[in-house]
Amino acid sequence: MGKQAVKLVANNKKAYHDYFIQDKYEAGIELYGTEVKSVRMGKCSIKEAFIRIEKGEVYLYGMHINPYEKGNLFNKDPLRTRKLLLHRAEIEKLGSKIAEKGFTLVPLQVYFKGSLVKVEIGLAKGKKLYDKREDIAKKDQKREMEREMKQRFS
Repeated sequence: MGKQAVKLVANNKKAYHDYFIQDKYEAGIELYGTEVKSVRMGKCSIKEAFIRIEKGEVYLYGMHINPYEKGNLFNKDPLRTRKLLLHRAEIEKLGSKIAEKGFTLVPLQVYFKGSLVKVEIGLAKGKKLYDKREDIAKKDQKREMEREMKQRFS
């Protein structure tokens, strides 16, 4: 089987800032026709989105998909709850991990894999304030080093 083209639609950079990502999963997402057209045009945001497991099924809350302009009566609510499609074993594994203290599920990115819309889910543990500060300090230090190297070789 050949590799399918992956086209990134939405990215959640804030998740990497607020959480330590332990594990990543790929899930399908249940969408309606006009929603798929909107996502294809890049009108999608997962910045405020979160994921919950309810009654053995995984749901994505807070994902915003702009209504499709030519969709009129077929358009759905932009912030409606959307079901994520995972295998039963994966759902049970994630459910047991979330039961542990401090773990949560966050959407990391939305992308097309071939013609299918996929969501990358991260099993995450929240960062403390000092961890965030440490990350910011490391980024600043790296940026300074790159700037000095650039000046030295130019």
